[in-house]
Amino acid sequence: MERLRKLEEMQRMMILMESHGILTNSSDHDSTRFVANLIFFLAINNTLLKRLCSLTLSTSQIQICLKLILDKWLWLGWMRCNDQILRLKILSYFMFHGLDSTQPQQIFRYLPVLSFTESYIYQLDSLNEKMLNSTSYEVAFSERGSKDADMRLISMFHNVFKNDPFRPLAGVLEFHGLLTKRIEQQFKCGEEYWALERGLCSAIIDRKEIHVEDVIKAIHLKSFDYRVLNLLLYQLRGEQVNELHMDFLSVSEFLVEVADDLFDYEDDVVENNFNILRMFVRIYGASAPTMLAKHITEAEEKYNAMLKTLDSQLSLNYQRRCEEATKEGGNKSGHPLGTWSIPPLILDEELYRSNLLDPK
Repeated sequence: MERLRKLEEMQRMMILMESHGILTNSSDHDSTRFVANLIFFLAINNTLLKRLCSLTLSTSQIQICLKLILDKWLWLGWMRCNDQILRLKILSYFMFHGLDSTQPQQIFRYLPVLSFTESYIYQLDSLNEKMLNSTSYEVAFSERGSKDADMRLISMFHNVFKNDPFRPLAGVLEFHGLLTKRIEQQFKCGEEYWALERGLCSAIIDRKEIHVEDVIKAIHLKSFDYRVLNLLLYQLRGEQVNELHMDFLSVSEFLVEVADDLFDYEDDVVENNFNILRMFVRIYGASAPTMLAKHITEAEEKYNAMLKTLDSQLSLNYQRRCEEATKEGGNKSGHPLGTWSIPPLILDEELYRSNLLDPK
C-alpha cells in the first residue's frame, strides 16, 4: 500500500509539472521520475509546494519557481553561486551580527534562506545578461554549445523582467515572515540596475552616448543583493537594522564592485556586461583611469573615516576578512590591500572582439 501511495503521489506530481510546461509528454521516463522525486525531496512537508499553490501567481511565474529548482543549467549556477556567496558575501557579513563564521551551527542555521535568495538573484542576473546579449550582441562567447537551451530560458523570462521578476521570491519570504519594506526596496534597486545595465550596454554596442551619472548610479545599485542578504540576516535574528553598519558596508560594497570590475574587465568587454571601467572608457577615452581614480579615492577616504566609527574589534575583524576574501577570490587589484591595478584599456571593443574570434 505504501508503494502504491508513493506511485500515486508521483503521478500527481508529473501531471502538475506537465501542466506548467516543466515537463512534456515526450520527456524521458527515467528523467521524469528523477525530477518528480527531486521535488518531493526539496519540498519537505510540502512547504514549498503549498506555498506555490497558495500564491496568486501566473503560470509563467510558477514555471519560474520550478525552473529555478529543476533546470540543470540553473543547478550548476546555484552551486557556483553558493561557493561565491559563502566565501565572499555571507561570511563577511556575519561578524556585523555578532555571529562566528567558523561555527558550523551558526552558518547552517541561516545558510538555507540566504543561499536560496542569493541563488534566485544570481540566476536572474545571469539571464538578464544573456537576454541583453541575445538582442544587442550576438557574438556571446559564453553561450557556445548551449545557445538553444539558453534562448528557451530567455524567452520564458523576458516578460517576467518587464513585470515583477522578484514576485515569486518575495512570496516565499513573506510566507516565512521575512519580507520587509526595505527588502522590497532593494528588489526595486535590482530591477533598476538590470534596466540600467541593458540600457548602458546596448548604448555602447550601438555607439550611442552614455552619461556618467547613470554609470555611478548603476555601480551603487549593483550591490543590492549584498544588502538583501544583510537585511535578511536582521530579520532571521529578529534584530533591528544597524544603520551605521549598513552605511559603512554600502561604501565597502562600492569599492568591492569596482575592484571586481577591474579584475573582470576583459571578460566583461567580450560578453557585453556592465563594467565601470568599460563605461568610463566609453565616456572619457584614454582619461578613464584618471577619472575612475577620483571616485576610488573619494570612496576610500569615506571608507577609512567610517571604519574608525566601528567597534575596534569589529573593524579589525572586517579588515582581516576582506583580505582573506580578496586572496580567496584571486583578486589582487585593490581595496583593502592598498594597490589598485588598472588593466590595459580597450579603446576599440569591436576590434578587440574580432581579434579574439580570429587571431590571424
